[in-house]
Amino acid sequence: MNFTQLENSDRFEGFALITEIEQKVSAKGEAYLDMTLSDSDGTINAKLWRYQPEVYGEYGLNDLVKIRGTISEYKGNDQLKIERIRPTLPEDNVKKEDFVKSAEYSREEMFNLLMSKVESFNDTDLKALVLTIYSDYRDNLLLWPAAFKLHHAISGGLLMHTLSIVQLAEGVCKIYPFIDRDLLLSGAMLHDIAKLSEFEVTELGTAEGYSVAGNLLGHIAMGTLLIDEYAKKLGISKKTAMLIEHMILSHHGEPEFGAAVRPMFIEAEILSELDLMDSRIYEMKEAVEGLKSDEFSQRVWALDNRKLYNHSRTDLTKKPEIL
Repeated sequence: MNFTQLENSDRFEGFALITEIEQKVSAKGEAYLDMTLSDSDGTINAKLWRYQPEVYGEYGLNDLVKIRGTISEYKGNDQLKIERIRPTLPEDNVKKEDFVKSAEYSREEMFNLLMSKVESFNDTDLKALVLTIYSDYRDNLLLWPAAFKLHHAISGGLLMHTLSIVQLAEGVCKIYPFIDRDLLLSGAMLHDIAKLSEFEVTELGTAEGYSVAGNLLGHIAMGTLLIDEYAKKLGISKKTAMLIEHMILSHHGEPEFGAAVRPMFIEAEILSELDLMDSRIYEMKEAVEGLKSDEFSQRVWALDNRKLYNHSRTDLTKKPEIL
């Protein structure tokens, strides 16, 4: 978090966006606010003890606030004890979008690069399918996160995750020339397409939660329905549509992780492995990025409850390049 330490004090001050907030009652029967505050650098848990609305004001999700407080360690993580809080004012000259963690690439650049790769396809059915869906959903694709809580849960994260897999897939195709590049890249670009319907997303590109359809159906089921709809509309062969649908149904690899079926052809298997690889690398980087050299993270639930080690041999803040 980009908080400033006040001179000759253990207090910190700065602006932050409220990304989670809940009013609770302490063991002493006193109301308090339990919040997650974020900026473009990261997040921190914050507590406002002995909360009184008439004293501190009332706050909600995605409110941009100025806070002052002290930071201490609680169960291995930093926690902010808020002493003062107020809404931001026009004279503060701060904007909400500057406090949202976003994809490390230009969204327009990511989108245009993906579209240019599809333009190179030899398979006219796959080209038509991907180009049409991406054109129809362009605005949301530029905004959407890839998850609610876990990997790439950032503004523009869905495109970033997709582009990473596509670039990895192209590298794999160079090593194994028998792979169907058009099929693999199409599956990579469409495997998470129904996440556009799975989450409720703010204008800032942050997920507030799951939609009704997201809860009842999930992006895997909705993705296959979407492909079926577009395939019929575009007159795409049933076999081609079925191959993409299988890649969507199987990209989580195992039924215990949400896959409807296991991958049953090479391109589906590669997509599943690359999807897992990209998500895990993102989670691991997030876990160790704020650690000092030779420190271990807290256990990460999404990574089989492992602790991660920061060997500090590389610069984790280095911005990636589009290949």
